Amino acid sequence: METLTSLFSAINSVVWGPLMLILLLGVGVYLQVGLKLMPIRKLGTGFKLMLAGRGAKPSADKKDADEGEISPFEALMTSLSATIGTGNIAGVATAIALGGPGAVFWMWITALVGMATKFAEAVLAVRFRETDSTGFHVGGPMFYIKNGLGKKWLWLGGVFAFFGAVAAFGIGNTVQSNSVADAMDATFGVPHWLTGLIIMVLAGAVILGGIRRIAKVAGKLVPIMGIAYVVAGLLVLILNAGQIGEAFGLIFYYAFNPMAAAGGFAGAAVMAAIRFGVARGIFSNEAGLGSAPIAHAAAKTKNPVRQGLIAMLGTFIDTIVVCTITALVILTSTVWQEGEAGASLTALSFDAALPGFGNQIVAIALAIFAFTTILGWSFYGEKCFQFLFGTRSIMIYRVLFVLAIPLGAIAQLGFIWLMADTFNAMMAIPNLIALALLSPVVFKLTKDYFDGKDVLPGEELDHDQ
Repeated sequence: METLTSLFSAINSVVWGPLMLILLLGVGVYLQVGLKLMPIRKLGTGFKLMLAGRGAKPSADKKDADEGEISPFEALMTSLSATIGTGNIAGVATAIALGGPGAVFWMWITALVGMATKFAEAVLAVRFRETDSTGFHVGGPMFYIKNGLGKKWLWLGGVFAFFGAVAAFGIGNTVQSNSVADAMDATFGVPHWLTGLIIMVLAGAVILGGIRRIAKVAGKLVPIMGIAYVVAGLLVLILNAGQIGEAFGLIFYYAFNPMAAAGGFAGAAVMAAIRFGVARGIFSNEAGLGSAPIAHAAAKTKNPVRQGLIAMLGTFIDTIVVCTITALVILTSTVWQEGEAGASLTALSFDAALPGFGNQIVAIALAIFAFTTILGWSFYGEKCFQFLFGTRSIMIYRVLFVLAIPLGAIAQLGFIWLMADTFNAMMAIPNLIALALLSPVVFKLTKDYFDGKDVLPGEELDHDQ
């Protein structure tokens, strides 16, 4: 295990080095500028389309007739189910513990440029999606690489699919079950193995039913859990109202200034704030990873730009709303200076304002968040596996994915986080290359849409493997 940990540490230091930060933020800024800040300017339009897309009713416009398995709203909820997870609770706390309050600012920057990235991902996912041998729509980076860049780039799509299929077992499975097991053990005294077994049974019942069952569960659970967590966070902030101004001051000041050690806090350089802010921001909202477009490709729509406008809301809701609530709860308490990290830091911060209840709120939220993340990522990994090995391999992947859940619950947390963080970056590299090369397609489709022209997906593509 030590050898494996050392290997992943070495890889991690390279893939999450300055080059990755430049690539992630650079592509996001390039897309945001190329779109003339449209994702920020049209945020309200995105919310209107999201609410209008809650039903799966056929469009009145025959040219935009429904094609897909789930409604646009369910596609967003499925992608949010995969993003609103431990990154919002443990990830934010880890960013602050390792990078200081300034890391939160860089999480925000990552989200603002990430809205353009997520928009472009969904536009390309619908534009270049295919229909597999079972009649289901499949898409995502591997398909817009294959169909958008051409067969000579097929190897890059295969690289993404490999990293995606493997990364799903880390970021979307074992990390989640491990974090829940830790929280359940610390708060309620439930053994790790029992938590893993329960999650396996519940998740298995949904995952084995495929995307329609996953979307149905996500469409109900995600709004409820998200609103409940935000309300709980706002309650804490009302109680800590006097410290909110100071918390924002810390965020903006230490985003550009090194922080000295204080109490149990070891101090952080500006580079650490940027590094952990960007890394945990991406871990949380997944903009640039190429995961969310896999869900959006299954949406019942023929309009890539409309789905892109809905998709970009995922980054805004996840990071600008949910992660900010967590960060402010932590920074309006004094616990973060005492050397705590991860989910326990968030739990102790909630408990400081709500004695006797804070721990339980975070433990329950973490359990539900992690459960839905497992559901969403099972679909992502499955589609990547299908791209590599064909439609018949789907059930094999589902079974293996479900069986890995209890193993994650009893595994070593440090190594799992390291592995997930590493594969995050390795997924992002081929996806960001494709986004940069296909950006003219995104810009043209977006311009046509807002000019009132018809915007339809690409040719009818059949993917029969």
